[in-house]
Amino acid sequence: MTHPAFAHDMAHDMALDVVTAGEAMVLFAAQQPGPLDEVSAFTRTTAGAELNVAIGLARLGLRTGYISRLGADVFGQVIATALDREGIDRQQVTTDPVCPTGFMLKSRNDDGSDPTTAYFRQGSAASRLGPSDNPRAYCAASRHLHLSGVLAAVSSSTRDLVFDLATDARAAGRTVSFDPNLRPTLWRSQDEMVECLNRLARLSDWVLPGLAEGRLLTGHDRPQDIADAYLDQGARLVVIKLGATGAYFASASERGYAPGVAVDRVVDTVGAGDGFAVGLVSGLLEGLGLAAATARGNAIGARVVQFPGDCDGLPTRQAFEAMQHPMK
Repeated sequence: MTHPAFAHDMAHDMALDVVTAGEAMVLFAAQQPGPLDEVSAFTRTTAGAELNVAIGLARLGLRTGYISRLGADVFGQVIATALDREGIDRQQVTTDPVCPTGFMLKSRNDDGSDPTTAYFRQGSAASRLGPSDNPRAYCAASRHLHLSGVLAAVSSSTRDLVFDLATDARAAGRTVSFDPNLRPTLWRSQDEMVECLNRLARLSDWVLPGLAEGRLLTGHDRPQDIADAYLDQGARLVVIKLGATGAYFASASERGYAPGVAVDRVVDTVGAGDGFAVGLVSGLLEGLGLAAATARGNAIGARVVQFPGDCDGLPTRQAFEAMQHPMK
């Protein structure tokens, strides 16, 4: 449901709470289990780590802007329509007359295991984003920038854009959150991935790795040591996602664990980290303490895994309040 106050045609006149940038794709989710090449029925929706976060923040009522590029095709229109439906400002979503909108397939795994994905994104419109697409005045009017490692991995020009966005935000004193969101197959080498994403983390205030990601990026095993590595490099706070057991949070003044939220059945694990980012970022921007914001991240991440789509489980503000205060 579109929030009229945050609709595309009205957002020109208001500062945004959050801006993010990424590659939006059309997602075809299998409606029956089995190998993707044997599935005949799919449901069409949207995908993209940063897009998922933008959707989640907008549903909670934050004024959210999205930077991307779409093809002049049916898939591009599907995504533009979804942005409008969610109340996300798309002033900075441009159209490429030549290159297509990317898409992907995702398997259905009824046992709660990670699904198989197949990407069709090479040469996409979004892969042509670069520093010239950095809307400096648009970003300057926002409070916060959210980035992930996905857009940095798509192409060398998108990587340059991500660093430009982060550098501008840091210089202007706007907060920056960064989810490494490792996509090893998009990088030329693991060494390049590690070096680049750690450099991006050094430009970020809030760093949000998963435990396996943190181990790969820092070489440390324990959450405490991973957090210290990023705090020592200038992060203001680090939150390490620990899966079903919750998350570890650390800043210069506090640290601890926020327990996980039990779920009856895991339907689809994809998007759980994006849901966590929605909870943490929204909580911090609304003035919650680090522990409470981390707990919100756990709650929304746990909700996401109980739904089949990447963003189906991201709650509206009303649904989130119902989560916090269930009927007796």
